[in-house]
Amino acid sequence: MLSYNELKSGTFIILDGQPHEVLVFEFLRMQQRKPVAKTKLKNLITGKVKEQTFHQSDVIDEAELEKMESRFLYETRGIYWFDEAGNPKNRFFFKKEEVGNSADFLKPNMQAVALKFKDKIINIELPIKADYKVIEAPPAIKGDTAQGGNKTIIIEGGAKINVPLFINEGDIIKVNTQTGEYVERVEKS
Repeated sequence: MLSYNELKSGTFIILDGQPHEVLVFEFLRMQQRKPVAKTKLKNLITGKVKEQTFHQSDVIDEAELEKMESRFLYETRGIYWFDEAGNPKNRFFFKKEEVGNSADFLKPNMQAVALKFKDKIINIELPIKADYKVIEAPPAIKGDTAQGGNKTIIIEGGAKINVPLFINEGDIIKVNTQTGEYVERVEKS
C-alpha cells in the first residue's frame, strides 16, 4: 500500500485491477485546498497513457511485477517473438500495437526484460541505450548547416533518428531507445 505522496516516476501501481507505471509525478499544493498528486500513468497491458489525480485519502496498491531476462528473436506479420534468456523453449510474442514505439528499436538477438504480472507476461522493456548500424543516411552537403547541422537517418530496426551531419551509412551509433535520440558514434564505417 502506498500513499499519494509516495508515488514517483518509475513506480508500478495497480489501478482498476491493471498494472500501471507512473511516468510523470507532480505534487501540488494550492491555497485553501488539500494537496494532490497529479500523475501521468501508462497502462502496462494496453499501453494507453492517462492523467490521474490522487488525493490525501486515496490508498494505492503497489504492483508486484516480476522481471525476466529475455531476447528478441524476429518479427513476422506484425508479431514480435521473444524467448526467455537461457531457456529458448519458453517463447512468447507481442503484437505491434502492444510493443508500441519500441518496435522500431528491436533488432535480432537484442536483450530485453519481460515484465510479468500474475504469471502473465504483459510488457517488454528495452535497454535504455543500445548500439545500431546506420542502414540509410543521406550524404552531408558542405555548408548545409541551416537546419542546425542535423540529418535524418534510418537505423537497423527501422527507426528514423536525427543525427549530426558527420554520421554516414554503415556507422555504428548509440541511441536512447526511450527518447529515440542520438547519443554518440561508437564506430566509424
